Amino acid sequence: MSGGSGPRYLRLVDFIETAVARGTLAPGDRVPAQRALATLLDVDLTTVTRGFNEARRRGLIEARGPLGTFIAAPRAELLQRVDLSMNIPPPPVGLVMDALLREGMSRVLVRSDADLLMTYHVGGGGRADCAAGAKWLQPMLGAVAAERVVVCPGAQAALAALILAFTQPGEAILAEPLIYPGLPHAAAQLGRRVEAVAVDAEGMRPDALEAACRASAESGAHGARLVYLNPTLQNPTTATMPESRRLEILRVAERYGARIVEDDPYWRFAPAGAPAPLARLAPQRVCYLATLSKTLSPGLRTAYLALPDAHAHTRLLAALRAFSLMAAPLTNALATHWIEDGVAESIFAGVKTEARERQRIAAQTLGVPAGAGIHLWYTLPRYWHARELAAAASTEGLAVAPSTAFEYGAPSADAIRISLGATGDQAQLQAALRRLSALLANDRSSQAAVIV
Repeated sequence: MSGGSGPRYLRLVDFIETAVARGTLAPGDRVPAQRALATLLDVDLTTVTRGFNEARRRGLIEARGPLGTFIAAPRAELLQRVDLSMNIPPPPVGLVMDALLREGMSRVLVRSDADLLMTYHVGGGGRADCAAGAKWLQPMLGAVAAERVVVCPGAQAALAALILAFTQPGEAILAEPLIYPGLPHAAAQLGRRVEAVAVDAEGMRPDALEAACRASAESGAHGARLVYLNPTLQNPTTATMPESRRLEILRVAERYGARIVEDDPYWRFAPAGAPAPLARLAPQRVCYLATLSKTLSPGLRTAYLALPDAHAHTRLLAALRAFSLMAAPLTNALATHWIEDGVAESIFAGVKTEARERQRIAAQTLGVPAGAGIHLWYTLPRYWHARELAAAASTEGLAVAPSTAFEYGAPSADAIRISLGATGDQAQLQAALRRLSALLANDRSSQAAVIV
């Protein structure tokens, strides 16, 4: 009981809570009798009694009459869980999505034949859908020919199709050590592998990329032909690669004939003056992916893929058809209508305003610099490990994403990704972040061994 601070009875409760979070104590484990525990900890019986009463109030322990006291089953399922782990856009300021959906679908049905919306469509999107995709991509890429655009049923499907189209079984896909988990999952399912390339403060290191490309070429295989990058407000670290580094990466890719997949869901959230996407700097080398799931709504299941040329377009469509004949016509039609009528830009403006305010709340509550986008990367204090923090947060009714969920390669510093969009309103977010802040500040490293 020498570690920690505050009243001894509350430190006892913290000991129990920590042991449960770390799995040292499990539901159904018997807790020592109060007198025995008082003797073990060298405290008076009143302290233990007060601690047990508080632990019962928090639902950590339960008395079973003459059988004794036991660790209680978790009651998390009875609590309202606050999701700080899922990256989705927050509700747009000043707009009601229910009304927008009703009006949008009404207009879609007026302008379209309902029978056509409910039958099979051309894979990769019809002419109007691709034109809308080109319009959505214009702020990032400039003028894009609609013929270069493929409409995909979400970014994950697009990534799987890119892997299938432009790599062979067993080949390596080069990526940074902390990446979107969907990439290695898709690679593994398709018989490919992800190889981590070292990074520095500016992102993937050109010398490390060159070494990986050279080693792959010298191995007698075809060489690593695909490089995956998320260079703007990266998921999970929020880092943005400067333009000078982007140009260096492009030069290395050019030398080794590697194709770059630029997964760029957050560029629109970036501050003014953000570096141009790699696809704008070298459109012949880069497949550019932008999903509406992170800017408007994941329910649309619409992502736009800009490809370098007709040959890449043909190969991608063939790969996409292997597991997704088409994107859903109804939601495609809604996305197209919203983009063409300017509704999509209005929704995103409201989302961006709300995201900026939520970043301000997070900065104020957690004591970190205000960022951009819909998530932040929080490096943990030395006394917390990422998995343990995530488990402890779960007992508090909070879901966060530990750094281990994004690691591919050597372990990184312990950190968590905190997503800011899934809570219903700012008050709920602030309350959740305050609970998380209190948990982060609680140094339990010296307490775990006290309860056995």
